[in-house]
Amino acid sequence: MTKDLCLRLGELAEKYETADFVKEDPSQFLRWYTQVRDVEVAAFTAAMLSFGNRKQFIPKIKYIFELADKAGGLAQWLCSGDFENSFFSPDGNDEKKFYRFYSYFDMKIFFRSCARILKSAETFGEFFRIKAESRAAECSVAVCVLEEIAKAFGDCAIVPKGKCSANKRVHMFLRWMVRKNSPVDLGLWEWFDESELIIPLDTHVLQEAIKMGIISEKASGSYKTAVKITEALKEIWPEDPCRGDFALFGLGVDAK
Repeated sequence: MTKDLCLRLGELAEKYETADFVKEDPSQFLRWYTQVRDVEVAAFTAAMLSFGNRKQFIPKIKYIFELADKAGGLAQWLCSGDFENSFFSPDGNDEKKFYRFYSYFDMKIFFRSCARILKSAETFGEFFRIKAESRAAECSVAVCVLEEIAKAFGDCAIVPKGKCSANKRVHMFLRWMVRKNSPVDLGLWEWFDESELIIPLDTHVLQEAIKMGIISEKASGSYKTAVKITEALKEIWPEDPCRGDFALFGLGVDAK
């Protein structure tokens, strides 16, 4: 990347990575709870539903959390199994769609998987940290966590698991959990190095990266493209390439 482009991206990151960013973004849900046990599973739930129109998915996420809060919080709602009886379609048919192509039944499968994790470890972070440490000689932390998320939610349609897919929602969740010293991201997973993160690649990021010449005009929304953009951003932020997510995504949203 040219010096001018690096400077431009740095300026954009400064502009968009602010506390105001969360107002219209699903990252607003990172601070719905205060206990880590709730925070992490809430972040994962919010990330998995964050696609499509914000005006549609943000109310859906709020509905889940408000329902869970009546039972003492999200972790309690999941582990107690209360969601089985309190989360249902208005007409009682769980095959009806809850959001887009995910049904109430799909969501319950997701909740059951979340509950299994919370019953086997104190927090989501602890669950995946233990998995990563047990496989330290086998693969990097980032690769391990991605694979273990796919395993933990193997029967769950809501969690993307394709090896060629950019898996934007999973990488966004990881950004939230890993990046430190941010007014947006929480940085709870100190055992996961920020330099291993992959940028959450969506349409906004893809389009802006193409316009700036970071990637080819023929690039698709694939994992390979996400890695290529991330590697380019390391020229500016070698230890924290996902800072560039704010620059590209923020500019893309403003350009709409």
